[in-house]
Amino acid sequence: MIPSLSEATIRHHTIAQSFERGQGYYRAGSVHSLIQRGDRLLARVEGSEATDYQINVYFDQGGITRATCTCPYDYEGWCKHIVAVLLTCLNQPDRIEHRPALATLLASLNREQLETIVQNIANEQPEWMDAVEVQIALLTQSKTQKSQKAPRRTTVDPKPIERQVKRIINRYVEQWNDEPALDEIREIIQKADKFLEQGDGNNALIILGAIVRAYVQDWMNLDGSSGESGAFFEELDDALTEAILSAELTTSEFQQWQKELKNWQKEVVDYGVDSFEMSLTALQQGWEYPPLQEVLQGNITELGAWEDEAPDFADDLAWIRLKILERQGRHQEYLYLAEAEGQTDRYLQMLTKLGRSQEAIALAEQEMSTAGEAWTLAKTLRQQGELKSALNIAMQGLSLGGSNHYGLAVWASELAEGIDLEIAFQTRLKAFQLQPSLPDYLKLKELAGHRWDSLQPELLDTLRQSSSSLHAKAKAAIFLEEGLIEDAIATVTQLSSYESDIIHPVMDAAIAHRPDWVIENARPRAESIINAAQAQYYHHALNWLRRVRAAYLQLGQQEEWHRHRTALMQTHTRKHKLVAMLQQRDLT
Repeated sequence: MIPSLSEATIRHHTIAQSFERGQGYYRAGSVHSLIQRGDRLLARVEGSEATDYQINVYFDQGGITRATCTCPYDYEGWCKHIVAVLLTCLNQPDRIEHRPALATLLASLNREQLETIVQNIANEQPEWMDAVEVQIALLTQSKTQKSQKAPRRTTVDPKPIERQVKRIINRYVEQWNDEPALDEIREIIQKADKFLEQGDGNNALIILGAIVRAYVQDWMNLDGSSGESGAFFEELDDALTEAILSAELTTSEFQQWQKELKNWQKEVVDYGVDSFEMSLTALQQGWEYPPLQEVLQGNITELGAWEDEAPDFADDLAWIRLKILERQGRHQEYLYLAEAEGQTDRYLQMLTKLGRSQEAIALAEQEMSTAGEAWTLAKTLRQQGELKSALNIAMQGLSLGGSNHYGLAVWASELAEGIDLEIAFQTRLKAFQLQPSLPDYLKLKELAGHRWDSLQPELLDTLRQSSSSLHAKAKAAIFLEEGLIEDAIATVTQLSSYESDIIHPVMDAAIAHRPDWVIENARPRAESIINAAQAQYYHHALNWLRRVRAAYLQLGQQEEWHRHRTALMQTHTRKHKLVAMLQQRDLT
């Protein structure tokens, strides 16, 4: 069984729509083959595709640490398939088939038997050999080999990539929406990332150069509503910087890249875009920059890895260098650079990864200054199996400055459920006080036990007294959960119609109790949309009118609704699209 699993936990990690759809999948019996191996659950869910979706849920003593699904869902929280699996685990635990963990299965086998298994699998699935070769290379590669730069490979042809980027931009020119275009270009950037992971910075740089070359030329055609086209240059600058510092360039290649970067700078500066400064600096400094070399040898001064005052992008550049050092296994140099550049959270994280957890914890008590730093370290400690230490660090982080306190409080509460229920309760209460939500309210009810009878009125009074519009969604949902219709109505009455996702559920609940309020509140909202004569928004007006109709029917005033609908059609008789919509069956 997954520790500390509850419906409130599931709700917290997903949006309402995904939870409802996941419930539907669970009730329909779409979850198949629930298999638990140690601290991992594998499941299959029947979906809209021919093949089942594969779900993996990882957990430890504190609860779920990660959940993945093979579906394309790319929004907030867990997808509906993960929800369905977890609801099945929660409500039908006897369906879980417990099997030995892989480590247990392999423990009793000798080398000959292991070789036979690997060979048999490779014969049945030839593509599996690629993964085997990668793992062998990683296991046998010495520290010296890791520090060497990768040999040059077959050179990627940049021309097809340039054409691909141009086609993407041209495809979205007329749509006034640059985000889909940028997402497609990001997919090409991921190809460069794969070369970087393999230690081939040169080909990664060629791919990125092709992308930037085409983008600089045509990006102004992406006159999208999000305004992200100009900001995208920062992402390109980051990617170029990592590739430059991972590549092995000849003198002529260095000169060519320097020339191109400067030309790109000139091209975009007239449009208010200040970019490529970091990648130019990385190109000029490389790894031989004297102040950097001093730091990598452990000679650290107040200036860190800089000759003079550090530029604005110093933290970003340091992080990119740290990623490369970790990839190359240069851990001591990583620690020196992280210390010199004030990257405390990453310094502590690396100490923990190197098995120096106690050293990291002792240092954290002196050096941590933000909740974010504490959370980073706590996550790493948890990954290393040091759950109590992770919880202690998280608790310290809640008293520090910075941001992320809500997320850290929830994370600490979920972890504490398997360690200390009192801490789980207190940290969840802290989370609710910072940012009220229905899932946290339900979780508090679960954790409070006998204290709930006295705690509940306090929480509800706090919500009533809160005037923050940021809490409106949580307040309305909690009041509806408790059947406090009048409180829910008071919460949403003055909200803008743009907040319909909050108002609609309250109206739906209020139709049986306060139909008069529904009519008084929904009619003006519908009429303001209709009077604006913007046909593309008429469907919003109809959503309000459907609730008006339901309220009139609740009052037994069907004729009054008919008169109102007829008056609308006569007043707006020239709005043919609206009239046709008002004639729909559910509005008659």
